[in-house]
Amino acid sequence: MAAPGGPSGGSPVIQDHGSVLGTLGLFTVLLGAALPLIDFFIVNVALPTIDHDLAAGPALLELVVAGYGLSYAVLLVLGGRLGDMFGRRRLFLAGMAAFGLTSLACGIAPNAWTLVGARVAQGAAAALMLPQVLATIHAATTGQRRAKAVSLYGATAGLAMVAGQILGGVLVSANIAGSGWRAIFLVNVPVALLGLALAFRSVPETRSQRPAPIDTPGTVLLAVSLVTLLAPLTEGRAAGWPAWTWISLAAFPVAAYAFLRVERRADRQGRTPLVPPSLLALVTLRRGLTLLLPFSVGFGGFMFVVAIALQQGLGMGAVTAGIALVPMAVAFFAASLAGPRLVRRYGSLVVTAGSVSQLAGVALLVLAVRDGWPSVGVLDLLPGMALAGFGQGLQLPVIIRIVLSDIPSERAGVGSGVMVTGQQSALALGVATLGSLFLSLAAATGMRDALEITLLVQLGLIVLTGLLSLRLPRSLA
Repeated sequence: MAAPGGPSGGSPVIQDHGSVLGTLGLFTVLLGAALPLIDFFIVNVALPTIDHDLAAGPALLELVVAGYGLSYAVLLVLGGRLGDMFGRRRLFLAGMAAFGLTSLACGIAPNAWTLVGARVAQGAAAALMLPQVLATIHAATTGQRRAKAVSLYGATAGLAMVAGQILGGVLVSANIAGSGWRAIFLVNVPVALLGLALAFRSVPETRSQRPAPIDTPGTVLLAVSLVTLLAPLTEGRAAGWPAWTWISLAAFPVAAYAFLRVERRADRQGRTPLVPPSLLALVTLRRGLTLLLPFSVGFGGFMFVVAIALQQGLGMGAVTAGIALVPMAVAFFAASLAGPRLVRRYGSLVVTAGSVSQLAGVALLVLAVRDGWPSVGVLDLLPGMALAGFGQGLQLPVIIRIVLSDIPSERAGVGSGVMVTGQQSALALGVATLGSLFLSLAAATGMRDALEITLLVQLGLIVLTGLLSLRLPRSLA
């Protein structure tokens, strides 16, 4: 069966395994969306235990986090293109299987370097799987069902990022069968097996009728651009800012400019570049991405910094630190459920309201830290966490919906890959920049002042997202 082409009049989308995405299929792809995001954040609370067991040291611990984030971000757009070519269900299954195997490799890693290598491979597996989620939703749903599915994706993404740290704390503290930190990876194996079984039954096969070939120069240059930016920012502080970090940062603008030139030339010559400039010409995608990037930088940095501050600064255990984030997760979920109804009434002003709520929440956290340190407890953090989570829940699902709203169905994989690459790169950039700022200040001025200053920087990012939200189209289809 063939579904109609996208709004730009492109080629139809082949449906090889049923024409629509049912409820079980939606649950399955959302499970696939949750796993990579959970694993980006789940290691934050486990880093001290990993360091103790494997004698990793600061630089290798940074690589445990950065290796996953880098390979994930670098390969996401390519993963979306491969799904357009070979079938999104097929790539989803391959990615899910690879994610389970690489999670097992992480869980049994005998030393720190093996764990780093397994994390890099795990990020590559995630990059195969995740772009197929939004591409399948985009290609196998229409109308209000698509809007609801995208909203659920946004809710899943936000909850997964918060739940990752909560789950990590519980698993590390539970020390199941003496597994310690290894449980945070081993738990993925049965979940991946369940996902494979469900996907075989319920996920429809979709792919572009005229898939574009792989853009090798674009793929290489995008990878070089992301690596030269994220690697030195992530590793620089722990490594003492050696010469290679400055050389890499100097190479970033050159690589990024070369990537833009190559993509524009490919477009002019009638070939399909990795990131088609025509996609970036879509107002909704361009303005939505412009808003998604500072939002994700703030979110990624906040979650990383809070994990360290609660455990090392306030002396909370892993479980207590996780409990402190529960109000954020609950409020995020509530806002995500209310979001579609609010959007029908108020349009993109919901995103602006989310900025105001998040601003108030982080401001309350700053006051709690300033007045109560070092005796700040879970109850002291609750109002700020809840307001911040509610604001984030109003923002993220709507931003994702806006970014994807005008992408033609035959470009669903590429469009999804571009959006998720931007989001993932910004999350990693937030960990690298806000995390480095916090850790540097903590060594110089103490944990309380470092946390307060870092939260004030995040307040600036929240104000920026609020101002950018005013440029979004007021009404949403």
